[in-house]
Amino acid sequence: MAGNSQRKGAIKKSGKGNPTAGSGGRVKRGLEGRGPTPKAKDREYHQAHKAAKRAEKNRSQSKGGSQKRRGSSDAEWIAGRNSVLEALREGVPVTGVYVAEGAERDGRLREVFALAADKGISLLEVGRGELDRLTQGAVHQGLAARIPSYEYADPHDLIVRAEEMGEPALIVMLDSVTDPRNLGAIVRSAAGFGAHGVVIPERRAAGMTASAWKTSAGAAARIPVAQTVNLNRQIKEYQDAGCMVVGLAADGEVDLPDLDLADGPLVVVVGSEGNGLSRLVAENCDQLVSIPMANQLESLNAGVAASVTLYAIARARA
Repeated sequence: MAGNSQRKGAIKKSGKGNPTAGSGGRVKRGLEGRGPTPKAKDREYHQAHKAAKRAEKNRSQSKGGSQKRRGSSDAEWIAGRNSVLEALREGVPVTGVYVAEGAERDGRLREVFALAADKGISLLEVGRGELDRLTQGAVHQGLAARIPSYEYADPHDLIVRAEEMGEPALIVMLDSVTDPRNLGAIVRSAAGFGAHGVVIPERRAAGMTASAWKTSAGAAARIPVAQTVNLNRQIKEYQDAGCMVVGLAADGEVDLPDLDLADGPLVVVVGSEGNGLSRLVAENCDQLVSIPMANQLESLNAGVAASVTLYAIARARA
């Protein structure tokens, strides 16, 4: 081990005045009671141990629901008739629909009632003042929906998911993308083009809010989104796991049609809407890739750039 030159099992020299231990001395006593060599599944760094841990995790998920991490305990609210109706149509995981007492029954409200009944979602009638309080004064038009906070996956789970599917990993990472609609669009494209998950930073980035859920058109229920504390550290962990990491940049050294890394384990990093990739993230990428444009003055937003890139990778893999 680092920092300790003493080899395990070696005879340690005693202090001044003590005799050196022989085969019948302290070494023998040190070996007593150690028992047989642990089984492979009991050794922390053995592949069998890691496989057993994954199996145990999967069993716990199937019994008690997902064990994903970092979901806030606070629920989120969708306010307004059009917003609630769109959320139900798009498969956002609504847990309750709240209607203000005396709210006018129009076509939108009747459709909301029908969709909620069809999906088994509870309908509750509350006072208008109570609905004002729950939605923190939003313009709710007498209707609001409650959704649970999103439960994020662990970034390593995305590698495991690819292994379980028998496919080379394809992971999308977002560098400070702050628009939840762009996040939702990227999640939708990732699901549609065969990616195994999306990774976002914990701070200074959009999270899986109601707006992102709606834009994903239900795809957020089909593909995991993970959070990481440090994007650069996570990039290096993916590289250590055998993935190549490419970043999207207007001045990339490789044009997207010439990307020859598509058929192997790959991480695609998408930069922020205004500034693109941060300097350190760009330096940590194995390759920077640009999307050819007819007009050099034109640029694509994060959601569109990710969609174009994922489409090209899916074509190359097919």
